Amino acid sequence: MGSKTDKPDSAGDDPGIHLTHPDKLLFPESGITKRDLAHYLRVASTRMAAFAAGRLISLVRCPDGIGAPSFFQRHPGHGWDPAWLHAAVKTTRGTEDYLYFTDPRAIPAAAQMSAIEFHIWGSALETLEQPDRIVFDLDPDEGLGFTKVKDAAFHLRDMLQGLGLRSLAMLSGGKGVHVVVPIRPQQDWPIVKSFAADLVARMVEEKPDRYVGTMSKAKRKGRLFIDHFRNERGATAIAPFSPRARDEAPVAWPVTWDALRSVRAANVMTLPKAIDAVAKADAWDEEDVAPQSLTKPMIAAVTR
Repeated sequence: MGSKTDKPDSAGDDPGIHLTHPDKLLFPESGITKRDLAHYLRVASTRMAAFAAGRLISLVRCPDGIGAPSFFQRHPGHGWDPAWLHAAVKTTRGTEDYLYFTDPRAIPAAAQMSAIEFHIWGSALETLEQPDRIVFDLDPDEGLGFTKVKDAAFHLRDMLQGLGLRSLAMLSGGKGVHVVVPIRPQQDWPIVKSFAADLVARMVEEKPDRYVGTMSKAKRKGRLFIDHFRNERGATAIAPFSPRARDEAPVAWPVTWDALRSVRAANVMTLPKAIDAVAKADAWDEEDVAPQSLTKPMIAAVTR
């Protein structure tokens, strides 16, 4: 995909974003360069910003490409583009500066730092202690087909629907599906965390041969892990439309529930395809993403 110059370059059509070594291969097997990443992030920036702007963010940076060592970065660094901001956040270690942005131009600017993945908090900065989304990550054991993942996603959707909660499906870009529930920022983290854990425990009780709700590798043999641990303060989940630092450059991709039925794998959307598809992506409309209340009766209905 890349061109053959190693001079500083602008990201796509945005002259305000400069790249050094634009032809550095970030995905060697796919031939995808830093310039290609910046181009996709520019094209996708408005879509991504709708879900990531105004939230604390952790970036996965791969300075020498996905085959080399990578690292998470959630604190600001020297020389970052001014579109990236930082907020003082209380943690168990005191007060720390965390990255966030409000201007979508920060997204393609991150390509200069070879930032491939964007992981977001479950709450906005304005309501940091009250999450506005619940995320369940459906993670299959090796050998489980994607059909089992989809079955679990629809099972979870139906359980949430029975409680009066609308949910969204997203291909993770890895092996699984994320089921996302947009909520109003009304409940504190511990309440949302307990609700998610109790709902998963209910699913495991119903089908213990299919699901597991713990991180234990031994217990996951032949089962699907429903990861609810992303629903606590400080945890993150991959942002919609974010690239993944994996072979073939997959992208975390929102889908409708109807479309999910025919999807054959969680990594079918790749960065080259997404460059054209992102402008037309309409899987989650305004009604789908509208926040809803997580009420006390809903919580009580799954409380163990």
